[in-house]
Amino acid sequence: MSAIFSKKFDTNLRVIAGVVVVTLGLVGGVLGYLLHPNQLDTGYTPVQPVGFSHKLHAGNLGMDCRYCHTSVENAAFAAVPPTETCMNCHAQVKEKSPKLQLVRESYATGAPIQWVKVHRLPDYAYFNHQAHVTAGVSCVSCHGRIDQMVEVKQVSPLSMAWCLDCHRNPDAHLRPVEFVTKLDWKPEGDAAELGRQLREAKNINPPVNCSGCHR
Repeated sequence: MSAIFSKKFDTNLRVIAGVVVVTLGLVGGVLGYLLHPNQLDTGYTPVQPVGFSHKLHAGNLGMDCRYCHTSVENAAFAAVPPTETCMNCHAQVKEKSPKLQLVRESYATGAPIQWVKVHRLPDYAYFNHQAHVTAGVSCVSCHGRIDQMVEVKQVSPLSMAWCLDCHRNPDAHLRPVEFVTKLDWKPEGDAAELGRQLREAKNINPPVNCSGCHR
């Protein structure tokens, strides 16, 4: 019985099928990588209405994080500073800089600057800054070396898996509370042993059950 299709047609069909399979595999791989929890918004660097450099303020000038983010030790949220905080310095420093025009206008009118949120958690996820800061978890553990960033970007995925990894193994992220905002701090001696001692001394036992973060 003669073949329905020619050998050339069969060969072309196999080639096309192979290309389709490889293409679907590549597309699936890329989508899987991009949608993986460890890639969620990592690297997100929104353009802000005013170019505020944490590298200059927190790094070069050595300003403590809490000067602007005043609520981290006693509230669940890290407050975005009002314009009045900026003007504490900039009423005297670079008071005529065109880069700060929006800051001066905000101060004069009382209209807040519309900063763009960088670290965005979904509504169903609960995070308490106070609980972490008072336990001795540094800003660096979640936000990275903010003091080296001209533009703030998200360096951690903030995924459930990422959070749980720290909750199950907190020792590496613990330091004496007085060094929480000292972003370049390095422990003397064995960091793991220091973390273990701090965890035991404060009876730190981060929740890993659903209700710990979903309320």
